[in-house]
Amino acid sequence: MFELFLFVGVVFLVKYIIDRGYKNEDFFKDKGIKYIKPTFIFGNSSNLVLRKKPILEFFKDSCLAMPNEKLIGMFEFRTPFVLVRDPELVKQLAVKEFDHFSDHRTVIANDADLIFGKSLVALQGDEWRDMRATLSPAFTGSKMRLMFELVSECANQMVNFVTKETKANGVQTYEMKDFFSRMANDIIATCAFGIQVNSLEHQDNEFYVKGKDMMNFTKPLRIIKFMIFMVFPQLLSFLKIKLVPDSLTGYFKSAIVQAMNYREKNKIIRPDMINLLMEAKKGNLSHQENEHDSAGFATVEESDIGKRIVRKVLSEEDILAQCFLFFFAGFETVSTALSFLCYELAVNSDIQERLFQEIFEISQELGQNSLNYDTIQKMKYMDMVVSETLRKWPPGLATDRLCTKDFLLDDGKGLQYKFSKGEFFMISMVGFHHDPKYFPNPDKFDPERFSDENKHKIISGTYLPFGVGPRNCIGSRFALMEVKALIYYILLNFKIEPNEKTQIPLKLTNEPTLKAEKGIWVQLTPRLRE
Repeated sequence: MFELFLFVGVVFLVKYIIDRGYKNEDFFKDKGIKYIKPTFIFGNSSNLVLRKKPILEFFKDSCLAMPNEKLIGMFEFRTPFVLVRDPELVKQLAVKEFDHFSDHRTVIANDADLIFGKSLVALQGDEWRDMRATLSPAFTGSKMRLMFELVSECANQMVNFVTKETKANGVQTYEMKDFFSRMANDIIATCAFGIQVNSLEHQDNEFYVKGKDMMNFTKPLRIIKFMIFMVFPQLLSFLKIKLVPDSLTGYFKSAIVQAMNYREKNKIIRPDMINLLMEAKKGNLSHQENEHDSAGFATVEESDIGKRIVRKVLSEEDILAQCFLFFFAGFETVSTALSFLCYELAVNSDIQERLFQEIFEISQELGQNSLNYDTIQKMKYMDMVVSETLRKWPPGLATDRLCTKDFLLDDGKGLQYKFSKGEFFMISMVGFHHDPKYFPNPDKFDPERFSDENKHKIISGTYLPFGVGPRNCIGSRFALMEVKALIYYILLNFKIEPNEKTQIPLKLTNEPTLKAEKGIWVQLTPRLRE
């Protein structure tokens, strides 16, 4: 009898896999949309899941697979979605029709994991609107000015460390992803958690080690969990299984709670994210007038949704979740952007020299005064170089939007497509950034694309390093400030040079993150002072 039950169970399991494996096969054929033919079970995700192709190449190739189509049908495993590859449709769906596409897909429900589920990026509907409006005043130019000194302190620590190592052991070679991961960690520690660490000097400090472990999504168990979250999100929500173990998140929770309690008790005010969130909790944080300063070409502006006056009462879990989001967003994306920027400066010495000249002139003008937020925004060539880095190597490769109520898309030129509630579309930022139709010779690193003479030629909706619409990246000003400040201090003091460890041309791994195959190794040679 047992053998019979086992046999029946196996038959049903195999049938389920087969049925699931070919599910939605004709979804786009029935809708008259051209699509990339899916494979069994994996749909169009096999190259990512089986690590056959770098993630940047996956999104770029998908977007360029049908260059004359405005919408391309694709499958995430067997779930159908459309890839939007027309800039006008991107603006129509993500901005004009935002009420129909206001959410990201739910990967981690907030009742399954409070830390991730209650973060701004995971919230939906009115919860997201209220949280965005509550948090957006914390990321304005006026708040960045106050926080800039904390970033500068970390940058000076970096210069002192490299200088000391160079004096002791000669010119040093560094793997820049690791180098900038440590710098991003220190800046997040001081700006978001109110903790001062020096991760270059103290390589194995607890904050960095635990943070790096928490950010490691290439661990087999976390990959499996994440895939289950994507395919069967209700299952892990029901079982209360968390993506990152409590042993890691508990450390950071304790640090935040202790910092808030200590400040509350001792009436301490520090210009960092914890202070701003504490003010938001009290309802004291709001947009100031004339908050329209730009942090550069890549800056995204806050929408009217984010500028509303909302008296949302933040719970302790809300504050914890946003600090964690700040950590996750800042640690990986900023360190990735900086490491690829250093690679481009190392192999393009003429660009590096021109940027150094701008930095040197600013330094001479400042004299004994310290670099500040407003001064760094005046550096035009710095902004051109950073903007081009974010074009060629965007840390955020793609984004999605979930349909919250049925919508019929009609572009007025013969294209119609009905989105049903629960379906989603994706935008491949890297696909636009590497499309020769919008950026000629896209593999060339060319900051002149963003010069005053040329930047008006960039078609709206094709340059999206921080996303698009009301759900764009809330921290674009902070990220740009951090990148520019660190590059300023490095180039003022050192030349970034390739050596025998530098892989030229650079190749990417097949891991699910933007990562160089052999690392990004450069040497930092001290500049001779007259």
